[in-house]
Amino acid sequence: MNQINASVPLLGFAAFSGTGKTTLLEAILPKLVERGLRVAVIKHAHHDFDLDEPGKDSYRLRKAGASQMLISSRYRRAQITETPTTEATLPYLICQLDQTQLDLILVEGFKKLDFPKIELHRQAINKPWLYQDDNNIIAIASNIKTNTTLAQISIDDIEQLTDFVVQFSRQSQSQQYPIKTASCDDIQPQGMLSVDEGRSRILDQIKPLDNPQTVELKQALGHIVHTDILSPVNVPQHTNSAMDGYAIRGTDIDLNSYTVVGQVLAGHHYPHPLQIGEAVRIMTGAPVPQHADTVIMREQAQQDGDTVTFNLAMGAIKAGQNVRLAGEDLAIDQIAVAKGQTITAPELGMVASLGLDKITINAPLRVAIFSTGDEVQAPGEVQQQNCIYDSNRYSLFALLTRLGCEVVDLGIIEDSEIALEATLHQASQQADMILSSGGVSVGDADYIKTVLDKLGKIDFWRINMRPGRPLAFGHIDNVPFFGLPGNPVAVMVTFLQFVEPAIRKQQGYPHWQPQTYTAIAAEPLRSRLGRTEYLRGYFNWDANGRLTVKSIGSQGSGILRSMSEANCLIEIPPQQEHANIGDKVTVIPLKLRL
Repeated sequence: MNQINASVPLLGFAAFSGTGKTTLLEAILPKLVERGLRVAVIKHAHHDFDLDEPGKDSYRLRKAGASQMLISSRYRRAQITETPTTEATLPYLICQLDQTQLDLILVEGFKKLDFPKIELHRQAINKPWLYQDDNNIIAIASNIKTNTTLAQISIDDIEQLTDFVVQFSRQSQSQQYPIKTASCDDIQPQGMLSVDEGRSRILDQIKPLDNPQTVELKQALGHIVHTDILSPVNVPQHTNSAMDGYAIRGTDIDLNSYTVVGQVLAGHHYPHPLQIGEAVRIMTGAPVPQHADTVIMREQAQQDGDTVTFNLAMGAIKAGQNVRLAGEDLAIDQIAVAKGQTITAPELGMVASLGLDKITINAPLRVAIFSTGDEVQAPGEVQQQNCIYDSNRYSLFALLTRLGCEVVDLGIIEDSEIALEATLHQASQQADMILSSGGVSVGDADYIKTVLDKLGKIDFWRINMRPGRPLAFGHIDNVPFFGLPGNPVAVMVTFLQFVEPAIRKQQGYPHWQPQTYTAIAAEPLRSRLGRTEYLRGYFNWDANGRLTVKSIGSQGSGILRSMSEANCLIEIPPQQEHANIGDKVTVIPLKLRL
C-alpha cells in the first residue's frame, strides 16, 4: 500500500455498504463546525453520478462535449472533470483542496488505502471486521463490542464520535498523534508511475559490473577506479623545504647568527647531520638535512661570507615553519585514489607522482543501440515518401560516448518478429546494456511484446511525465534492456532521467546524483497538475547575481532544435500546476556536449 499524505489531519470512515457512512457524517459535520473546525469531505463512489440537473446550462454544456466544466457563482464554485479512462487517486483529490483553509479532511470510502480510519460496523449488516486486516484503523464505532485494544465508541453516540474526531484533529496538529502528513508529491493518474518510482524500480534491478581492466595511465582518464590505489611511497618522499631559504635546527631559533655549512639543490641532499648554530642554504623541494626542521625564507636572510643573520622585523621565526613533512600528502599504503572514484586531471597527476604507470579501472560499458520502424531511414539515403531520417541513434551515440561507454551500433531494425528477435539475441551476447528507440510503447505491434517476453522479462510502463511517457524496461539474458520512446526529444529526456542513472550504477558510481540548481523563473512556465514536466530552457545569471531561467522554443517532443538551443531542463513537479515570474524552479544542466 502507498502512504496517503496531506498537510492537514486526514481521517477516514471505513465500512461496508449499508452501514450508514453518509448518514453518520451528515450528523457529525454540523457539530464539528460548531466546535470551530473547517472541514472538507472526500467521498468515493463506486458508481456513476451527476452533480448538475438535466436541463441546467452546465449539464447541457458538459453533455455537449466539455471534458472539464467550471461553474462559479457568488456563493460557490465547482469543477466537473470527465474521467472516462482513468479514475483519480486519493492523493490527487487531496491536492485539489485548498488545505490552507482547512483544519481536517474526512474521507468516506477508499478503505483499502493507507491512512488513519475509524471503522463503522453494524451487526445487522453481517460483514467481517475490517480492523483485523487493516492496522490503519485507530478506533471502532459499532453497536456491538469486539475483543480489541482499539478505542470503541457506540455508532449511535454522535456526541462521543464528535469528541473523538475533534481530539484526533487537535492531537494531530500538535504532533502528539502519529498521523502521516506531508506534501502532495505522489499524485499521478491510476496506472502510471511517477518519475521517482520508475527510476527507483530500475535502480533496484541494476547491479554494478565487476569487470576490471588494467590500462596505461593516460588511457584511464575519465574512467572509474576498480580497486583502491595505495601509495607505494611517502609523498613527499623526504621532509623538504617549502620555499627557497635557509634550513636550521628549530632549537636554535634564538641565536643571533648561523654558520652556513653547505647548499642543497632540489634532487640533492646534505650528507651530514646539522650541528648547533649551523645553517644550510636550501632550495624549494630539496630535502632538509638531518636534525633540521625549520626553514627561513631567503628574503628575510642576510649572508656575509659564511655567516647568515635573519631580519626579525620581517617576521618572527617559528620552529617547524616552511617545511613539508615526509608522507604529509600520502603515507606508504595510504589510499591515494579510492575505488569508485573517477580519474580526472588531479587523480592522474597524483597517480603519476607515485611512480605508477598503470591503473586498474572498471572496463567501459558496452551498450548496444538500435532503432525500429519501417518508416526510419539512415542518413545519406534518398528520403522515401512517408519516411524520416534516424536521429535517435546518433543522439544516443553522443550521450553514451560522453559517459565513457563503448557503443555497439546495430542500425535500424525492420518491423518483423524474426529481425527483432535476432537483433536482441545478438545484443544480449555482445553488450552490457541494450537500448532501443521507438516501437515499444503500450499499444504498439504485438510481436514486439511477444519477442521481448520470449527472450526475457520486460515491463511496459507509462511514466507520468512529459515528454517521454512510454518506457519499457527489463532484462534479456540478464542484460538490462530499455525501450525508449521514438520522438527525438523524448528519447533524450528519458535517457537522462532513467538510463544515465542506471549506467552510472553499472559503472560503479556508488551514490551518483544528477546535478541540479534552483533558479528564478524569468517568464510564466506552464505545466499540468499531477504530471512531471520537463521544459527545455536556458539559464544564466542576471544583473542582480540571480540564476534565472526561461523556456526555449517550441516544446514539442519531436523538435530537436529546442534541445540544441537549451542548456538545461526545467523540472516542474506534479504538485505544481505552473510557475509564475519570480517563482523558484529546479533546473537540470544539459551536459550534452563532449
